[in-house]
Amino acid sequence: MTDPVTDPGPGPAVAPPTPATELSSPKEAVGGWLQTLRTGDIGSLPVIIGLVLIVIVFQSLNSTFLNAFNLVNLCLQIAALGIMATGITLVLMLGEIDLSIGSVSGVAAAVLLVTHVRDGLGPWTAVLLAVLAGAVIGLIQGSIFAKVGVPSFIVTLAGLLTWQGVQLRILGEQGTINLPPVGTLVKLAQFSFVPHWLAIALAVLIPVLYLLFNLMTRRRRAAAELPVMPLWLPIAVAVILFVLLQLVVAKLYLDRGVPWTFVFMIVVVVFFDWLLRRTGYGRKIFAVGGNIEAARRAGINVNVIRISVFMLCSTLAAVSGVVAAMRLGFANQQSGSGETLINAIAAAVIGGTSLFGGRTRRYAPLLGALVIGAIANGLELLSLSSDVRLIVTGTVLLAAVVIDAVVQRSRTSHGR
Repeated sequence: MTDPVTDPGPGPAVAPPTPATELSSPKEAVGGWLQTLRTGDIGSLPVIIGLVLIVIVFQSLNSTFLNAFNLVNLCLQIAALGIMATGITLVLMLGEIDLSIGSVSGVAAAVLLVTHVRDGLGPWTAVLLAVLAGAVIGLIQGSIFAKVGVPSFIVTLAGLLTWQGVQLRILGEQGTINLPPVGTLVKLAQFSFVPHWLAIALAVLIPVLYLLFNLMTRRRRAAAELPVMPLWLPIAVAVILFVLLQLVVAKLYLDRGVPWTFVFMIVVVVFFDWLLRRTGYGRKIFAVGGNIEAARRAGINVNVIRISVFMLCSTLAAVSGVVAAMRLGFANQQSGSGETLINAIAAAVIGGTSLFGGRTRRYAPLLGALVIGAIANGLELLSLSSDVRLIVTGTVLLAAVVIDAVVQRSRTSHGR
């Protein structure tokens, strides 16, 4: 039985759509930002504060920390880490884990050195084969996980052991293979730096692109009659970014300059951030990581997403192994072992990728790699042993996970 339909009468006039509101004053903008923090959306604030504190502490303990020579070395050291952290970020977005990435990077390094040095293949052909090896490994592991239903933890734990054995078999009894010291790969990774004029131009271009992107976003939100941030805010951020980048470039070019491998790492991080946030494929990764059942009901092929993500993760791990081997100039039985896996996961989580799946911060692998790299570099300058480095890294990782858990609880309590 239905309720009778009644005439509501003339009633009040319907108000026209409310125009977009602008938080015009700094006080309003700060108030809105504080309200966002209270709801659990803290952004990259903790990692930025942590990075600043790390720099202050290590610079006070050793004045060479901010030396131009050391900063260039830091850029060289974190390139491979940032690339690998980008891959594990994609897997963590699904709420899964890949424990084999260290071994995959070791296999890629072994394939590169054996095919190039021992078998005489050209450098770029050897690089391609090494990266393809990583993609095939990701396809195998992703298929077992998605199609067979074996948990990713078990699949990749088995992969950690299996691919480590494959690495040892590829290297053979010799164990260590060196790249030609004057070869193309070593020159690219160790002695190739961005021309000074180009670095200055990029330091100008990046803030300009940031400002244009934010202005376009602001215009779209205004057209949709959504609240927009004041115009002065993106301009102020762009100016601050411009000043910081110019200072960094000036500092680095007191020594050798910006390494091309560091630029390559930034390109990888930015590309995959764009892929996640600006493409349908990226939105599907967010959907599967956020609620897999809802993603299935929305018509998303969950298995395809899972397999492709594990392929991308292993491919990036292989690229990381290649970059590391090029920088070090050799590959051996220890390539990809030790702290490689832990540092990559720590970088992704510290940068702001949630272990619960479905959430990550902008450029999380880059920020996390800077934190992990700065800690390792600073402790090395202080001549502290590896046990202290492991303790500090583990403590920072635990703090990041605790913050993530608190944020997750806060977001749930606010219905977000």
